[in-house]
Amino acid sequence: MHRRVTSEQYDSWSEEQCAGIEIVDATVVVSPSASKRHNRLARLLANALDRAGGVEWNADTDFDVRLQDVPLNNRRPDVVVYRADTIDIAPTRPEHVALVVEVVSPGSETTDRVVKVDQYAKAGIPFYWRVEQAASGAPVVCTSILDPAGCAYRDGEVFTGTVRATVPFPVEIDLGAL
Repeated sequence: MHRRVTSEQYDSWSEEQCAGIEIVDATVVVSPSASKRHNRLARLLANALDRAGGVEWNADTDFDVRLQDVPLNNRRPDVVVYRADTIDIAPTRPEHVALVVEVVSPGSETTDRVVKVDQYAKAGIPFYWRVEQAASGAPVVCTSILDPAGCAYRDGEVFTGTVRATVPFPVEIDLGAL
């Protein structure tokens, strides 16, 4: 039987202990190392979103979002867009977040396309982008918008070539450059 992790226990762990894991229903889930392509794509998306977010929004990679305390659910989205005024608040909570982005990789398909979508929606995060990596050519960005009445996402726009999104703020990203 696996030991269940509480939020107090997790919060006492070092950054090194928390790297490369997520906590799902109070159980540690080890995330495999991402490919260089995956990491580059996430970083370039974060950089573009960070520039477009102005002074109100920051975008970054590789940190936890605390979806709930009991049972503990911490996810590490590939990109998180969060309110700039919450930069020093830890843990980052769903109410700090406007958008999470997951880059789908071999081995994360079901988690990124089904499980995380449901968790992020139930946590109340307004926007979810799923990035599908094409075998050749530019990636495809599938956007989703939270329907607050149903605690579920509805499909938004699908972008190939260039993302021209207006929410959570106007941004244009050339996917061919990624």
